[in-house]
Amino acid sequence: MARIPRIPRTINEFDIYLANTAAYMQQSTPPNGIRLGLSDAEIARWEAYRVEWSPLYRLYADKKNGRTTAVRDQLLALIDSVVAYDRTNHLLDRIASSTAAVIADYEIFNIKSGSLKKSGRSVPTASIVEQIAVRLLPLGGGMVTVKCYTITGGRAAIYEGGDSVQYLYCVGTEPPVSAEADGLKSGLSTRGILSLDLGSASCGKKLYIYLRWYNTRHPRLAGPWCPLQSTLIL
Repeated sequence: MARIPRIPRTINEFDIYLANTAAYMQQSTPPNGIRLGLSDAEIARWEAYRVEWSPLYRLYADKKNGRTTAVRDQLLALIDSVVAYDRTNHLLDRIASSTAAVIADYEIFNIKSGSLKKSGRSVPTASIVEQIAVRLLPLGGGMVTVKCYTITGGRAAIYEGGDSVQYLYCVGTEPPVSAEADGLKSGLSTRGILSLDLGSASCGKKLYIYLRWYNTRHPRLAGPWCPLQSTLIL
């Protein structure tokens, strides 16, 4: 069986991965990147990749006006550059072998090895009672970033009692009456930050979305839906 790479190679998955990891490296005191043994220069270089990537991805997300062959090629070249940088400097290998690493580090960086990762988590038995705290960030071109927080958490991340975020959403001018309303689209994210590509035709309309903490192995333990969230799509 082919090994699944730590760094995604597809454009949409890489966008989420780069945003999550770049933010995570700089969070906490001391910063997570420093705690895991990375240098200030390495953290800054990773962030520079994100800064270079973001405007190109916004163009790519605009399927009608921005998604050209040239933009796609630039994004794929950037993915290759990040992969090459990691291979040369062994960032992810160093994180995987760091004595300071915790389970959250392995999850953020998509590292599937290490004693902490192999040890796993205890099997949950109680339903999740905490609601998601949500921040919606419209980016333009029909793209919206959704950041999910625990009530006490300072960064976007998956709730400890679950393994993902489940969401229901629609685009329009009239809000749904509840999470049980007909016509809602559904999705699942294993990251605390997710990107929705709603298309340029959605610009000027509103995104309506419900979210909850979810456990894919124990669906009956899913948390309650948060109150309806909405934002104007740019």
